[in-house]
Amino acid sequence: MNDMRQMTGLGRNIEENSFAIIDQEAGQHPFSPEEWQVVRRVIHSTADFEYKSLVEFHPHAIQSGIAALKNGCSIIVDVKMIQAGLNEDRLGAYGCKISSFISDEDVIKKAKEKNSTRAIEAMKKAHELKILDGSIVAIGNAPTALLEIARLIKEENAKPGLIIGVPVGFVSAKESKEAILNLDSPYIVSKGRKGGSAIAVAVIHALLFLSAQN
Repeated sequence: MNDMRQMTGLGRNIEENSFAIIDQEAGQHPFSPEEWQVVRRVIHSTADFEYKSLVEFHPHAIQSGIAALKNGCSIIVDVKMIQAGLNEDRLGAYGCKISSFISDEDVIKKAKEKNSTRAIEAMKKAHELKILDGSIVAIGNAPTALLEIARLIKEENAKPGLIIGVPVGFVSAKESKEAILNLDSPYIVSKGRKGGSAIAVAVIHALLFLSAQN
């Protein structure tokens, strides 16, 4: 599989220069070389060095994420913005399929009937379809989706391969991430209110890059 570098010489040069600047300005950090590949791509996508102190890794996060990709896992996302940002050709080379259920009619109907959220019902649908176990779950916008993943793990024995918990926001964003940090399931989380779809995309692309090196 092709790696995640830019396809043209000029694009690759710009990207490599950007990473060199990030490495220089970031200075010392507590991350392993593999974890730093993730964090530096997050910084690259945001120009925000605060992520150096916000990104938290489960000890087996990188290993679990790479293994999930190479096993052709489902990539379950909370919003289509993440799907739009992902390189589906490179994911498809492993047999990975992206699933987003938030706009499905049955999900919308259930959310209205239960006074729930579409994000919650989308995660429930993923579990009902039996694609949650072994998957990479990427949550960039909806804290309620991340809270539902935590509930499914604790109450219904769901076993995602990796949780990327980076929802942005003011209501329950911080709390949803803390719920994941208290689980044994592999996770990559951005603590606090910061996050977003671009962060989730950057994390997955970093894992794709790492998978191509292993």
